[in-house]
Amino acid sequence: MGEAGGPSHIQYTTVSGYFLQDDPNTDDSKFNYTTVNFGLIDRSYPSTGRDSDQSLTQWQRFKHEVNRLNRESGRNVQYKLLYMGRHGEGLHNVAESFYGTPAWNCYWSKQDGNGTVVWADAHLTQPGVEQAEIANRFWAKEIEEQRIPTPQTFYTSPLTRCLDTANITFSGLDLPARHSFVPTVKELLREAIGVHTCDRRSTKTYIHNRDPTYDFEYGFTEDDELWRADARETDPALDTRMTTLLDDVFSHDDSTFISFTSHSGALGGVLRVIGHRKFNLATGSVIPALVKAEKVSGSRPPGNFTYAPAPSCGPSGP
Repeated sequence: MGEAGGPSHIQYTTVSGYFLQDDPNTDDSKFNYTTVNFGLIDRSYPSTGRDSDQSLTQWQRFKHEVNRLNRESGRNVQYKLLYMGRHGEGLHNVAESFYGTPAWNCYWSKQDGNGTVVWADAHLTQPGVEQAEIANRFWAKEIEEQRIPTPQTFYTSPLTRCLDTANITFSGLDLPARHSFVPTVKELLREAIGVHTCDRRSTKTYIHNRDPTYDFEYGFTEDDELWRADARETDPALDTRMTTLLDDVFSHDDSTFISFTSHSGALGGVLRVIGHRKFNLATGSVIPALVKAEKVSGSRPPGNFTYAPAPSCGPSGP
């Protein structure tokens, strides 16, 4: 991406005006991506020739628009569309609702479970499975009716609820053979690190045995070497991690259309890094974002790597 020589870094911005989710007037609490074409705005684009053919679907014309942006950009600029999906409801989500967030954060989240339910590296609930199935059916509909550009690369968090959500969402779809569903498990795409056992990942062997067709990024360790019991990653530190993730993807992946299956906190960090408005994602929801990445001169300001001490209380909360 661009020429070598001298310090540089990648600057990310959300290209607004294409999706309802980046409109500040859109109410995220009531938003349902399946009723509004993933949020793609029905509009014309400043394209020419075949790119402006009104017989094409909105998604086909949007694909041509993204290709036009990349064709006309300088060598230091690229555009990618990120399809970001939050995992379906997990056992930890139910537990937090049951105990309440204060008691969850300072006591129950530190436990592996409550003697009846285990939420360490939380699995999906049945409603969570059904949310991923809704996503799968909607993708199938969009592929058939809209000829939506499907992801050319798939990335997933290593936590079980994301591994399963990705599998349910994308399995069985009519995908191009050259871009079939073979996701790469990426360590940095995981949820905020520390304290909460639901965010402590399982071993590489466990993941491979459950999902033998999944790839692992280079250097993925057997054990979780990032999680710690005494402190939790702060939002600024999470944003630093998401910046590192995006730098990796934008520097080494030539795909234009990319899927992330991740978590509310991690995806919230991605949205902050790319300058997107805050948009809360319900479990099982998907948000696309068109991202402009520009290589600019100078070093990036130092990152933040702070962790907050784990709060403490009894089972009933503070």
